[in-house]
Amino acid sequence: MESKRTTVRDLRRHNRAALLSKLFFDGPLSRHELSHLTGLSAATVSNVTAELVEERLIVEAGLVESDGGRPRVLLRVDPAYGHVIGIDVGETGVRVELFDLAMSRLATVEHALSGPRPDPSTVVAQLTSGLREAIEQAGIDERSVLGVGIGVPGTVEQGRTVLVHAQTIGWDAIALEQMLRANGIELPLFFENGAKTQGQAEMWFGAGRGARHAVIILLGSGVGAAVITHGSTYRGATSSAGEWGHTTIVYGGRACRCGSHGCLEAYVGAEGILDRYRQARAGRAVPGEDEQSSLDALLTAAERSKTAARVLDETAGYLGAGIANLINLFNPERIVLGGWAGLALGGRMLPQIRQAAQAHALRHPHGQTSIDLCELGPDAVAFGAATLPVAALLAEGGRPREARRTAAHNRTDVPAQRPRMTTAPA
Repeated sequence: MESKRTTVRDLRRHNRAALLSKLFFDGPLSRHELSHLTGLSAATVSNVTAELVEERLIVEAGLVESDGGRPRVLLRVDPAYGHVIGIDVGETGVRVELFDLAMSRLATVEHALSGPRPDPSTVVAQLTSGLREAIEQAGIDERSVLGVGIGVPGTVEQGRTVLVHAQTIGWDAIALEQMLRANGIELPLFFENGAKTQGQAEMWFGAGRGARHAVIILLGSGVGAAVITHGSTYRGATSSAGEWGHTTIVYGGRACRCGSHGCLEAYVGAEGILDRYRQARAGRAVPGEDEQSSLDALLTAAERSKTAARVLDETAGYLGAGIANLINLFNPERIVLGGWAGLALGGRMLPQIRQAAQAHALRHPHGQTSIDLCELGPDAVAFGAATLPVAALLAEGGRPREARRTAAHNRTDVPAQRPRMTTAPA
């Protein structure tokens, strides 16, 4: 097979992408520093940054003293160039967050969903109203929005339209993109599994930074994971890789929402933990208005209740054993425990979870792995979703304002890790 010829346009896009990415992640930087860090010639850096300044993608950000010469101008990505929106379609609600290009949060809108199996049309209505409310709350022009990233439960199938398969909530090939378009949403859309958007957020800005091989765990009502290998998210043949919650931890065990038995999710997902506690108390549920407050109440009850303490000890054991499976299968450098339930459990029981993982993992790969908590908090899914349009912008080397809304985008082939800089000809 003949390799594709590299054109001048390809090189120009590569150089723009390299410089824009470096400024986005590490700016402000001088042109001299950009040349050193990217391997691009001083002339190329000067020409490309001049283009980016003219297009208002980057702006000057002060001066820095140089060794004996004139002060050097610092450059950074212009936060006001555009805005991005990230949406977390959770199992209990929809969270919409709007950011500028410095990833500063400008608006947050939340809508609750009733019941564990939300109707897709209800979710679409919540997404539509949430988008419009966030734009109004931030006081921006909709035309400044570069794109909307949407993190969803289940598998995202890319094709002529985006289909979402979320067996645990009863969604089978839901044409979410098409439904949003029919509801009048014309902004560029990017879809991805919520665990994978959280994974990208933690790899770019959180506890996964610097790792090439990692697993980022999302633990809420359900359980998922993003598997990062060589800096990219592993998706498998049809993008369903990472359904860690539906690996079997107990043969013939508890019934799972997916219809199987013995799944890890049935033991360490918030719904499963609370149900196990309810059964241990002969049907008496822990008090709380929702799963989050009920799990908090269970964690508090463990200080005085042997039953609560036993259920949580078992949960730490199941979770540690599940993490050991990840260590043995993927040999990661780092495992990051996130999601609202993961943070609640990890905040109280991380030493026990680590101990259980050590007891079940092979010694050598376990010795190469750290187990840490998510740094970006429980809204990392929405934050990560907002990085999807940013990743596309960086990969393209930016888009002029007049051209950036010409098409909708449905990409998931963006790197989970920060882009690595490589040298290109000037």
